[in-house]
Amino acid sequence: MLPKEYDITGKVAFITGAGRGIGRGIAEVLAEAGADIALNALTSKYVEKNAKEIADASGRRVIPVIADVTKSDSVQKAVDTVIKEFGHLDILVNCLGDAIRQPLVKLPDKEGKTISDEDLKRIIDINLMGAILCTRAVGPHFLERRSGKIINISSVTAGRGGGELVVYSLAKSAVIGLTRTQALEWVRYNIQINSIAPGLFPDLHTYGPGRPGALDAINRRIPMGRTGLVREVGLLALYLASPASNYMTGQTIFLDGGSSL
Repeated sequence: MLPKEYDITGKVAFITGAGRGIGRGIAEVLAEAGADIALNALTSKYVEKNAKEIADASGRRVIPVIADVTKSDSVQKAVDTVIKEFGHLDILVNCLGDAIRQPLVKLPDKEGKTISDEDLKRIIDINLMGAILCTRAVGPHFLERRSGKIINISSVTAGRGGGELVVYSLAKSAVIGLTRTQALEWVRYNIQINSIAPGLFPDLHTYGPGRPGALDAINRRIPMGRTGLVREVGLLALYLASPASNYMTGQTIFLDGGSSL
C-alpha cells in the first residue's frame, strides 16, 4: 500500500507527447496511482491504443486528446476539452520532445548538412514552445483553484550539451529556465513546477538486428552501465505529481544513470 502522500486518486493529468516512450511510461504509472489521464499526441496513431491499454490495466479513465501543442489555438482547445471531460485538471506533464542531430554550422571534418531554418524552428517549437503554451493554457485554471502540479521533461543534454545537438540542448536548457522562473511566479498560489532531465531512455527497437552491438556501446558510456527504463521516469513523475513533493518547486532532477556527473 502506498503512503498516503503518493496517492493521486481522482486527480486528472494531461500528458503531452504521450504516443510512446517516456510519455506513455509516465501515463502508466500515474494511472496505477489513481489518476485519470488525458493522453496527447499530434495524431491518433498511438494514443488511442495506449489509452485503451492503460485504462484496461489500471481501471482509470484514460482518453486520447489529439492536438498540436506547438500551436496556441490547438493547445487551448485541448486543455478546454480535458477540463470539460473531467471537470478539472490537476497535473500537466510537458513531455513532447524530439531531436535532430545536425550542427548549427557545417563542420569542416564531417560530411552532412547544417540544420535548416525549418528544422531549427521545429526543434524549438517541439521542445520549448509546447511547454510554454501548455503552461500558459492551464495557468488560469490552476490559479483559480490555487492548486496544480507541472512536470517539464528536459534532457541530460541541458546540463552538458551533446554533439551536433546545439538547438535541442538549447531548447531543453530553456525548459529548465521556464521551470525555475514560472515556479517562482506561481509559488504563492500553491502550484509546484519541477522538471526531470532524463539521460538515455532509447526505444530498444532502435538497437535491434540492424545495429548489432549499438546498445552495448551506449551502455558503456553510462556510468551505471545501462540505459534507463521509461517506468523509472514515471515513478519520479509520480513523486512530483503527488503531495509528497509539495515542498519542492523550481527544481530539475537529472535521471541519467550518472551521465551528468
